[in-house]
This record gives sequence, structure tokens and C-alpha cells, in this order.
Amino acid sequence: MEFSIATLLSQFSHHKLMGAKDLKKKLNCQSDEEAEKLEIILDVLEKIGILSKELGKYRTSIDEQFVEAKLRCSSKGFCFAIQDQEDADDIYIRESHLSNAWNGDRVFVKTIKEGNRRRSPEGEVALILDRANPSLLARIKKSGSSYRAVPLDDRLLFEVELDSSDERLQDAIDHLVHVEIRRYPLGTNLPLGRVTKILGSDAEAAADTDIVSCKHDLPQTFSIHTLEAVKSFPKPASTGKIAKSELKNRLDLRSLLTLTLDSEKTLKVEGVPLVENALTLQKLKDGQWQLGIHIADFGHYVEPESAIARDARKRGTAVYLGELILPLYPEAVYRRCCLLPERENLTISVLLTLDSEGNVVEFDIQPSAIKVDAQLTYQQAQTLLQSDESESEMQPVATMLHDLFFVLSPLVRAKRLQRGGFELPLETQYSPYKDDSRLGAIATSSSLPLWSMQAELMVLAGEAIAKHFNALSLPCLYCVQGDPDMMELEDFIKLGNNLGLDLVPELEEEVSPQHYQHFVEQAINSPVPKILTHFLRATLRQRSYSTHPGRNFGLAYTEGYCQCVSPGQRYGDLLVQWLIHTLFDEGRDRRSSRTKAGVNLGSSTAPAEINWNVLPTAVQTHWEQEIAGAIAHLNERDKIAQDAESDLEGLKKAEQMKERTGEVFQGLITGVQSYGFFVEIEELLVEGLVHVSSLKDDWYEYRSRHSCLVGRKYRQAYRLGDRVEVQVKSVDYYRQQIDLVTVSGGSEASSEDLEDE
Repeated sequence: MEFSIATLLSQFSHHKLMGAKDLKKKLNCQSDEEAEKLEIILDVLEKIGILSKELGKYRTSIDEQFVEAKLRCSSKGFCFAIQDQEDADDIYIRESHLSNAWNGDRVFVKTIKEGNRRRSPEGEVALILDRANPSLLARIKKSGSSYRAVPLDDRLLFEVELDSSDERLQDAIDHLVHVEIRRYPLGTNLPLGRVTKILGSDAEAAADTDIVSCKHDLPQTFSIHTLEAVKSFPKPASTGKIAKSELKNRLDLRSLLTLTLDSEKTLKVEGVPLVENALTLQKLKDGQWQLGIHIADFGHYVEPESAIARDARKRGTAVYLGELILPLYPEAVYRRCCLLPERENLTISVLLTLDSEGNVVEFDIQPSAIKVDAQLTYQQAQTLLQSDESESEMQPVATMLHDLFFVLSPLVRAKRLQRGGFELPLETQYSPYKDDSRLGAIATSSSLPLWSMQAELMVLAGEAIAKHFNALSLPCLYCVQGDPDMMELEDFIKLGNNLGLDLVPELEEEVSPQHYQHFVEQAINSPVPKILTHFLRATLRQRSYSTHPGRNFGLAYTEGYCQCVSPGQRYGDLLVQWLIHTLFDEGRDRRSSRTKAGVNLGSSTAPAEINWNVLPTAVQTHWEQEIAGAIAHLNERDKIAQDAESDLEGLKKAEQMKERTGEVFQGLITGVQSYGFFVEIEELLVEGLVHVSSLKDDWYEYRSRHSCLVGRKYRQAYRLGDRVEVQVKSVDYYRQQIDLVTVSGGSEASSEDLEDE
């Protein structure tokens, strides 16, 4: 039984009582000892005013004086509690009021001193909801006869006491290690930890993937319960056929010409290609098309309350660290579920009818069975499209590819651009996702044009499912993306304008996706397209999950969207599959049993025919609570995965630049602060800092209004967008900090730059 207070509280609501028995089942309490510990926690939460107890059952009754927030701490000891609401005040927390909470922890804070215009409100930590550091990177030191671990993160102001019986510790003094926290601090007692891995004499001696995995506490093994469950997991039939019992209540599409499209770099989990999607296409009358998007049915084999599902939920998403893949499931799950050629497969199919202009006129969502006839790489598909296959056995496949990518996909893209959607160049050579991924927008690739053309079609499935569940008033896991970060966007606009681009000087109205169409066009046609598109990408908010349909900025959707095509990589997509199965297994297709004909619950026409509750109240409530309880965790896991993948990229860049210490590069000033300016080296997409103390030729003053540093005596200026020549002075590998010194560049200060602010 492993759970945080946040996970425990997510099981409750203010409106409905929950008994301890139901809670034990939800939290997977498997022994009397675990049940007793849970009872103690419930009693404590009741006493401090978080839960209320009525008739032996509990509901949330959180006092208004408690504010939920995330701690952001300084190396000097104090912290700020950052609330989720953007316009809410940050709350100052003294070190003496942290109650042993650490940087990154989610907490309940109680305000003890109100703020004013000149001072933030002050508070104290009342309850730690979720620990952000179940493990950490540290160096070992000896203290008397004991050993302690000193965290590398200077915002963690404590030492961890280690088990002195560990024979490895004497030889690991001053080495970099990964420490698992076994007990958090109690009163004045230090936290206790266990060394799980000795990484090396220092960060540079350790493997970069080890550093990232340990820093972000990424699970590299599955639980004992999952490994045991895998032993009895269904295996593919040797005949490649699906059992008749599994075909019951499924749409049989095995006779349709079906193909899969993936990169040559398609990810493999212990040798199994991670192929989740297949396509079919049929030409209908009146210029219409039926596009079939078929998604490997992981939800059929992975049961919601199973050990495999619990492990997948804990991970949230697969993580890609170069050659190291940290998958969502063990290999046996992929071997059973992934779509392989010449084998019948169970799928969830979204059948979309599109008119001659690319509009979706109707759709049908159904559990189904398919058989993959052709498994192609994008390169093979491109070759087929460019060659004459009129008399080849591949002619039907070539015709289908032509219709998909030269007829249908351009029509769908035109509709997306018309409503305001935009696209950004893919920064990496390959993406494992076939939809909008974490970016929340369509990415394009000059080396893999068919990949982005396929993504145009795949997002239609997510739009259809979200629209259908919303119309039927069913619970769903929606994807939303808010408006861009205006401060980041203003910096981008200022940089672009200083480079001579035609960007608006100020956004007098609410920023829209149409603005981004213009920004992307200007960035791509600029002298520094890589830098500007990289910075434009950074202005976008992270795509996040929600219980309600909302705006998706990058795709320009306003009526709801959900990600659904990667159940092998994202737990959220698996959750959507369970919801689809629940619709067909538990949903009522008629008002009463006396009604002879039922409604097709998967059809887009169903909402107009239904005037009753589709799901039983208990089932509806169950899934509403499941989704609400999962959202914060899944959003956090997405962020951790993104941070980890970015960290690995940063370490590789730092390693590359360390080898080139002393070399001179051309760069562009992309940020100016009072302490110096940041320079992006376009050739490598690496950013470094020129500290103001290294500018020895003059005394430089910061002009925030014009984003520049100006020399007081010689009037030399370094402003946003200036080109400079810089030399690599030093590199801190672990912190990924690159120090630069100027060789030449900058510009003469203008009269505006010299004005007092």
C-alpha cells in the first residue's frame, strides 16, 4: 500500500460519504496492518479539519484557512508557496514554518500574516500532501562513525542519515549516489535513506541516463505484483487468429485493406515494435470518404484494478531517454496488444465519414477486430507514392496512400488552418507520438512529411471521442491547452521586432491561434529560424488533462478534445479506452427493456435519439471520481517526463560544450538581465550566459524597458537580438550552465537606450 495524502484525499468528495471498507479496496490495502495504518491516518485528518466523519463514513470538509500550493524554495532556506491559480499571491514561508516540508512538495498552507502591496502574505505548512523527493542525488560524507548523504540540489537544506551497515559506503565517500528516502524527518531527527546506486566519482563520470533517471525518480523496474501478474497475461495465439469469444460484440473489420505507418526508428520494447495505430480508407458515394482510425485495444487486456494498471498509473507516461526507454507496461503487454502484420488484432475503431471538403459529417466509435495487411515505414510509403505500382501487388496499398496523403490529409489540414490551428517544426528527428503529443499542436518534419500528414488525421479521432462523450454527458478525460505565457510571448515579439520581423509591437487584443500562424511564418522566414521557432515553442502552455472540455490553443479546438491514439505510451489514453468499453458494457441503449430497438451508442447520431441517462448512476459516479482523482497526478507525471527528457538533452549539450571549451562561436542575444545576457548559439541550439562581471571594458547598466545593457562611458550596448561572437569559458555539467565571454559584437547605444528609466 503506497499512497500520498493527496492520493487519499482525491478519493473523497464533499458531497458523498465514503466508508473505510471502500477506501481500503481503492487504495489496495492487502493486510490488517495496512488497514490499521489507514484508520490512523483518517483519524488524524479528521482531527485537523480535513475530513469529517458521519455514521462511520468520511467526506472532505477542508477548512477555508487551508490553501493548497507547491513549495518553491531558495538555497537560503526560505520558500514560497505557489498556488495553482495564476492570479493568486505567492505565500512566503520561513524555514522555521516549513514543518519539515521540502522544495517541490505539495502542501496545505495556513496564512498567519496577511500581505499588502509591498509584502507577500506569510504562512506556515499545515500538512504535506505529496512528497516531491522520494529519492535524490547526493554525495556521501562521513560524520564521526556514521555516513550521511548531502543532496546536490542546494535547495534541499538537510543531510540524510544512511545505514552504516552498508559495506559499500566507505569506498563511496565523496562519490555521487542515488539515495532512496526510507523515512522523512521527524521533529529534529534527520531523514533516513538507503543508497540504491553508486553512480560514479562525480557527475561527469556517471551515465547521463542514470543521472536523469535518479534525479527525477523514474521507475526502472516494475512492482513484484505486476511481474507476478505478467506471468498469466494472455499470449498471442500461435495461429494469429482471434478467439470467437473475443469477437463477441465487436465490429469485424478484418476484410478491409489495413495498413500501419511508422518510422524506421519505431520504438521497440524488448524487441516488440510499439505499433498502436492502423488506418483504413473507403471511398463512398457523393465524393465522401470513410476513414478508419484503429487503436490497439490495450484497455481490453489491461483491467482497471489490476496490478499492471496500478503500475501504469503510477508511471503516467512512457519516458524516452535516448536509447533508454522507460515503458508504461512490461514487455508481455506489448507483445499481446501491439498491431503486428498477418495477425488479427483487437482494436478500438473510430470510423469517420468526411465530405469532399474535409468536413467530418458523422462518425462511429466501436470495439473492433482488424488484420494488418501492410506494415510500412514512412520511407517505404514515400517510395510507393513516387513509383508506378499500377501492375504490382502493392497497387491497392499505393492507391490508398495516395488518397490518404494527397487527397484527404490536405483537406483536413486546410480546415484546421482555417479555424486558426498552427504548426511548428519538429525539433527532434523523431517523435514516438502520432498526434499533437505534449506540444498541443501539429509538428511538421521536413525529413518525415508523411508523419505530420498522418497526425492531421489522427487528431480527428480525439475530437470525435471528446465530442461524443460530451454530447452524451459521460465522464471523459479531456485535453486542454490554455493561452500562451504572455511574458514569454512579449519577449519573443521584442526579439523578433529587434531582428526586423513584422510582428505586432503590442497585443491589443487577446492572443489567438491566428496570431501564431503569423508568428510561425515570420520565424521560419527569418535569418535565425531555429532559434525563433524554439523560443516560440517555449511560449506555449503545457497541454494538460481536465474533467471538462475546454480550449485547445494549438489545435484551435473550442468544444473539446482528448488524446486517445497512444494507450501503449500514455495512461490517459488507456483511461479513455476503459471509458469506451464502459459505454458499451454498461450503457443503456434504450429507455426501457420494453423498447425493441436499441440505439447505436457509438454513433454520432445517438445523442439526438437519447433522452435518458446512458450509464447507471453508480457507474457514472465511479468514473467521474476516477478521472478527477487521476488528473493532478497525470499532469505531474507528464511534466516530470518532459523535464527528464529536456534534462538529458541539456546534459548532452553541456558535455558537447565542455569538450569545446575555449572555442569561439557566433551567437544571438536572446535574453538580457541586470546580471548579464544570454546568447543562443544557433549552430548547436545551445544557450550560455555572459555575466556582466566579465564585461571589463566599461561599467554596464541595465535598461529593462529596452532589454539591453549599456556601457556608461563608451556607450556600447548589448541588446536583445544583437549578434555577438563569444568564447566558451567554462561549463558546469550537472547544472548545465555554460559561461561565455564576449569576443566581439554588440551595437552602439541609441538615444532611447540612454534615457533614464
